[in-house]
Amino acid sequence: MELMQTFPIRLSKVSKVYDTKFVETHALSEISLEIAKGDFVSISGPSGCGKSTLLSILGLLDRPSSGQYFIDGVDVSSLDYNGSAAIRNEKIGFVFQSFNLIDELSVFDNVALPLRYSSKSYTAKQIEDLVGASLETVDMAHRKQHFPNQLSGGQQQRVAIARAIVHQPSILLVDEPTGNLDSKSGDAVMELLKALNAKGATICMVTHDPHYANAAKVKLKLQDGAIAQPRALDIAV
Repeated sequence: MELMQTFPIRLSKVSKVYDTKFVETHALSEISLEIAKGDFVSISGPSGCGKSTLLSILGLLDRPSSGQYFIDGVDVSSLDYNGSAAIRNEKIGFVFQSFNLIDELSVFDNVALPLRYSSKSYTAKQIEDLVGASLETVDMAHRKQHFPNQLSGGQQQRVAIARAIVHQPSILLVDEPTGNLDSKSGDAVMELLKALNAKGATICMVTHDPHYANAAKVKLKLQDGAIAQPRALDIAV
């Protein structure tokens, strides 16, 4: 039980191979690591090193070809689609570079989406309260009736973060959160992520920017699908 609480994320010798008719691509090669509860981890490295593949596996959007992946002590490596979706909906929030907001929906309705598609049944009052609290956290409650195209890039990313945390996930996966932002907006988003981490969120962030990578508590560098810096561990399972 203590191990589950301390290390919500554990990977043991995880590899990912994309096999086509003509070529076999090794995107990840026997990655083993532990991410502690409350860590803020940055994952950086050159283009094609496996960053996005690793984040997809961490987010249960893809499966490893071999190895094991544990979330809160449960091996989720071979879950079927429904099992993966259930874990994602309960424990994981996503923030993407391109925001992925729906233009036809208001800020409020964009943030409410994870609740409305959850396997849990939320009342209208619960949705209103949770969305309101999430928007307050990112300082966007005053824009809840606006639409994405009425917001700046930095504001859209704040709304995307509000959507990612509205169901109170224990793990936040962040993919290039500043990639489409100017430096001022990027810095503001990073300060928000650090504040969420200070409140207990476990954050894994892919970034190409060394400045933002260095802001994390734990810094991982990938090279040719393998971890090139510490925190790679051989885990006995």
